[in-house]
Amino acid sequence: MKKNHSLLSKHAKSFNWAGFFLSKEAYQKSSTLYSFCRTLDDICDQDKSLSFKKKQFKQFKHTFKTRNKSKSIIKNFLDLTMEEGFSENIILDLFDGVETDLKKKIQFKSKKDLFIYSYRVAGTVGLMMAKIFKVNKKKSLIGAINLGIAMQLTNIARDVIEDKKRNRFYINHDFRSIKETIEISENLYSDSFESIKDIPIYNRFAILVARRVYRQIGREILKKRNIDKYNFSGKIYVSKLQKCIQTILAIFDFFHLMILRRNIKFKTNLLTIINKEINLNERL
Repeated sequence: MKKNHSLLSKHAKSFNWAGFFLSKEAYQKSSTLYSFCRTLDDICDQDKSLSFKKKQFKQFKHTFKTRNKSKSIIKNFLDLTMEEGFSENIILDLFDGVETDLKKKIQFKSKKDLFIYSYRVAGTVGLMMAKIFKVNKKKSLIGAINLGIAMQLTNIARDVIEDKKRNRFYINHDFRSIKETIEISENLYSDSFESIKDIPIYNRFAILVARRVYRQIGREILKKRNIDKYNFSGKIYVSKLQKCIQTILAIFDFFHLMILRRNIKFKTNLLTIINKEINLNERL
């Protein structure tokens, strides 16, 4: 598990900050999930030829599908899958999403393409995280998908320049598109809030922190106000001071949830759009 922990610390700083508040068991399982996802991402993002990356991806997927436990990352993830009862459809959705990046050029033509991609690469992870936290209610599982997609849209809005260098155009390289993407993510962050109440109390605070810290990335982007300032900002991140502030605000969220009478309603119809192509009921 130590290797998993180092991966999480190195590559997922916002979540690692929140992970400090997870129980030891939940942190270990989250690390195993993250390591598997990160390995998939690294196959697509490495500085190798497209044919080499496709071959490596195919081999990795085959190793998973044949339940070959010769690689520790796959062994650990397969053990987690069995323990938590992840639907194989969810994991295959994740593979489909990552495989989308194995093209010479990616250019989404519609919001539907963006949402389906975001579900596959991140909504699936939110769903598996919810399973780790023993969340079972359908609306709360949908909330977990919403939170995963919100975080992915935040990533996309932050990484427009970096993605452009890789010939990936998930959204247009203009501030209007970036702002619109963040606004959609804002609604999804809101939609996820009440669902967090179904997470056991000893792990709930960590997710509230992760939600706030990641949401703050989008708000830092909006502070740039125009594309020129955005272009010259470099990697936009949340400072340690802001992380501390968001952690304090998450304390208020925690107590708010304690007294909240739930009436989960979703502002977005995003999952209705996704459901036209992917049967989410089979995943929930």
